[in-house]
Amino acid sequence: MNKVIEQKLKELPKTPGVYFHKDKTGEIIYVGKAAVLRNRVRQYFQKSRNRDPKTEALVSEIVDIDWMEVDSELEALFLEAEMIRRYMPKFNILLRDDKSLSYIRIDYDSNYPTVSMTRRPLDDGAKYFGPYFSALAVRQSLKLLRKIFPYATKRNSGQKRASLHYHIGLDPGLEDGRTTLEDYRANLRKLIAVIEGKRKSIVKELEKDMKTAAKNHDFETAAILRNRVYWLQSLDKQVIFSDKEFLDISKDHALNELVNLLSLAGFPRRIEGYDISHMQGSDVVASMVVFTNGVSDKAQYRKFKTKINQNNDFYNMNETLKRRLSPKNIKLWGLPSLVLIDGGKGQLDAAIKARDEQGLPKIPFIGLAKREEQVVLDINRSNVALNEATLHELGGFTTVSEDFILINLPKNTNLIKLLQRIRDESHRFAVTYHSVLKIKRQTASRLDDLPGIGPATRKKLLKTYGSMKGISEASADDLASTIGRSKVNLVKNLFTKD
Repeated sequence: MNKVIEQKLKELPKTPGVYFHKDKTGEIIYVGKAAVLRNRVRQYFQKSRNRDPKTEALVSEIVDIDWMEVDSELEALFLEAEMIRRYMPKFNILLRDDKSLSYIRIDYDSNYPTVSMTRRPLDDGAKYFGPYFSALAVRQSLKLLRKIFPYATKRNSGQKRASLHYHIGLDPGLEDGRTTLEDYRANLRKLIAVIEGKRKSIVKELEKDMKTAAKNHDFETAAILRNRVYWLQSLDKQVIFSDKEFLDISKDHALNELVNLLSLAGFPRRIEGYDISHMQGSDVVASMVVFTNGVSDKAQYRKFKTKINQNNDFYNMNETLKRRLSPKNIKLWGLPSLVLIDGGKGQLDAAIKARDEQGLPKIPFIGLAKREEQVVLDINRSNVALNEATLHELGGFTTVSEDFILINLPKNTNLIKLLQRIRDESHRFAVTYHSVLKIKRQTASRLDDLPGIGPATRKKLLKTYGSMKGISEASADDLASTIGRSKVNLVKNLFTKD
């Protein structure tokens, strides 16, 4: 153990938080969470402790440690997951024992919504939240939340009466009408909001509903809501999800580096990242991802489909930012503190033009070029000022190209890891949406554009005959028995044109 670690072990606080182990190059090699930072971090350096070979290898490489304090284990659980996704430390992968990450699955749109945990998200229309790195913590969290927002975990075949879980307050009782599907979904929306980090806003909403119920002399409902408020407020003392909008972002090293390097007026509470995805100008889409206080805020993500398909990323980026910064969307989503464009000088220039055309020149805009991971600034229009002292501290240098500054920073700096995380998330979100549209277009049938044939009729034809070939080979009488005599000629004419 070196003197740096010895001194920092003395300084460790007795508060919850996230800790970072670093190697001799300053790179973060492990991220962990702790209910008490002092106790957890010191355990790594206790000679009497028996450690497995992987942990022994980790300890042998630790040259420095750092940490971020948070208010509760609640914040620590969420923040650990976000920091691991940002930095991708090698020992977090090695020490996972080949286990998959955990997700929360809510099939909100089904006729019998359930809440469960899974290690493998599917494209099945359900809502997935995560990934989380501690299955046990998530399981404990859901157990606590189920008392506040009762939900079903599965539907037993043939069950017609409310289960035991309903009678102990853990299940909504859809089976025999103890609650309506509409009310159950409203309850699930509150559960989802808490998972997404909006616990305090839900507490306020429940308090308002409680007062209304009491005013209407519905004291039974008011008592239930009072208990839910109490349980939600007490979750500060439990391992649960983060109220990320209330995190103290001054503790985030990457955000500190960003503020200092670009001389920002304050911490960027809402960073928006943008990317474009298409296949040679077809199915052109754009993504907007949002990082609130440095962590992903998936509830705020938005996607755009361009009005005109063009194989021109500059045009596509310009159109996207114009729509994002329209008065209507500013009213809906507010303004970003900082915008990160996935791309180099051309994409950044197109985005800044859209910002200026909307009369919002004060919003800082920067780019991240993929090839060299260079931070791209427009000298006159990015609305930031490069701090040379911070640049030198981070070990970076700049090159000037036309009206742009290209900032080159070491790949292991906190700042670059944060920008890469935002860029990669915007890319993932855009590609996912593009793939959905592409598959939809490729699987569309010729019936889709046929006047007089609606969605219900198309579905009935394909279900009955299996394919377009099956429909074409069906007799007029068969078609008439399926869709009615009046529509037979419309379908037959479609195939006689071939």
